[in-house]
Amino acid sequence: QVQLVESGGGLVQAGGSLSVSCAASGRTFSSYTMAWFRQAPGKEREFVAGISWSGGRTAYADSVKGRFTISRDNAKNTVYLQMNSLKPEDTAVYYCAARRDITIATTSARYNAWGQGTQVTVSS
Repeated sequence: QVQLVESGGGLVQAGGSLSVSCAASGRTFSSYTMAWFRQAPGKEREFVAGISWSGGRTAYADSVKGRFTISRDNAKNTVYLQMNSLKPEDTAVYYCAARRDITIATTSARYNAWGQGTQVTVSS
């Protein structure tokens, strides 16, 4: 089972950029489809972006398409989320998730490994 640790969250003004990272333990990272989810206070956890094991396929929520970019470096066991043109509604705890399957799922229940989350706050 892979273990995940996020980093890089923080406070940024609307329109700004921020990058978050997720470091994974284990030698089988390249076998996992990875994703970022987020959860705002009082709301359900929602899919943000996902990337296939090779990085060849990505998927994004409509709300972040064109602003966020997911990428991975299998040599470093790390997945990244670059967030540009941030909006106050992007404020949430961002979670990294992994599943040992070739498909990018958008449902949190289909992921079986989670990080502890990192707070991203966008001020208006």
